[in-house]
Amino acid sequence: MPDWVEYLLRIILAVALGFMMGFERQIRLKVGGIRTHAVVAAGACILMIVSKYGFSDSADFDAARIASQVVSGISFLGAGMIMYRQQSVHGLTSAAGIWLTAAIGMAVGAGMYFVSLGATAIVIAVQFIFHIPLNIFKDKYYNEIKVTFKSPTDDCPDVIKKLFDIKTFSEFRAKKQDDEIIYYAVINTKKQIDAAFIYNAINDYPFVISIEKTESSR
Repeated sequence: MPDWVEYLLRIILAVALGFMMGFERQIRLKVGGIRTHAVVAAGACILMIVSKYGFSDSADFDAARIASQVVSGISFLGAGMIMYRQQSVHGLTSAAGIWLTAAIGMAVGAGMYFVSLGATAIVIAVQFIFHIPLNIFKDKYYNEIKVTFKSPTDDCPDVIKKLFDIKTFSEFRAKKQDDEIIYYAVINTKKQIDAAFIYNAINDYPFVISIEKTESSR
């Protein structure tokens, strides 16, 4: 097999593993989805291939130098995904996932196929295990939800609380818009929130304007 064919196959594998990492994030409505993870994995793989094989005829060849720069360079992308809101940090898990995806891409570029495959499987398994609604995790896990709604009747806030299975709002404010009062609420709930839940909630409750899921916290 020509070397360039093997290199292209490595890039394809890196994209596939990045796709898997991004898919897990995307189905949970997190920042940094399939495309971001796939591109990061492919980029790290290419840089590793260039580092390891592109300068092998140089007298001062050192593949570790470019690899170390990838590790530090990807940190800037991860830092851009971390947000500070309402005295709490969001996006740490997604940022760490981007950093790990780069490491997996580098492993593929270096020809460490079983390491990259195993690492991807382990990380995805851990993510799914810690999202299982078991009692051992319930006290440490919550979703932060931002809800915007109108209140044509006095019981609308109570309906929102019942919908998300909470007793109080973490934050609640109102703003007059035209002739209506629009309410903005921040909710911390242990209830599992996915795309189907949000879609059904907006359809079933006409007074709900929008529901935004932010980064889950532990």
